[in-house]
Formats: sequence, C-alpha cells, structure tokens
Amino acid sequence: MSQEEKLEAVIGRLKEMGYRITSQRRLLLRLILESEYSSCKEIYFAAKKIDGRVGIATVYRTIQLLEDMELIRKRWSYEVKESREKE
Repeated sequence: MSQEEKLEAVIGRLKEMGYRITSQRRLLLRLILESEYSSCKEIYFAAKKIDGRVGIATVYRTIQLLEDMELIRKRWSYEVKESREKE
C-alpha cells in the first residue's frame, strides 16, 4: 500500500467515525507517513516548521486519537498501521 493510499485509508476511517479532517490533522498524518518520529515533540517541531499555527496540544490530541482508534502505533517511532494488521 502506497503512502497516499495509507493516508486516504486513515482519513476515511476518521470520517467514518465523524471526525473532521483539518489541514493540521492531514499535515500530521503526512509527517508520520514520510518520516520516523520517536515522540510527539519531534512531530510537533517538524509540523511547526511547515505550519506555524500547529500547537503542541493539537499534536498530542491527534496522536492520542489515532492511537485510540488503532490507526497508528508507536514502536520505536510512530507509524500508520496497515489495515487488518494483527499485532
């Protein structure tokens, strides 16, 4: 599955659950797909370089939401889970 397909799959799940797809959420998802980050702070600093309006609370809330929905997981770094992947 390509990165774009993964992004669209995650966005689709968020929409199904009634969540808005903001530009900041889309940015955070793209960052997670494109690089490895070991903390929310690393994601925040990368996002802040691209969009100065991104707040640290937005990053923590978004990451927590994605983890709670089991759309991402943290191993050594955050990564988008493959659909139907078993632990």
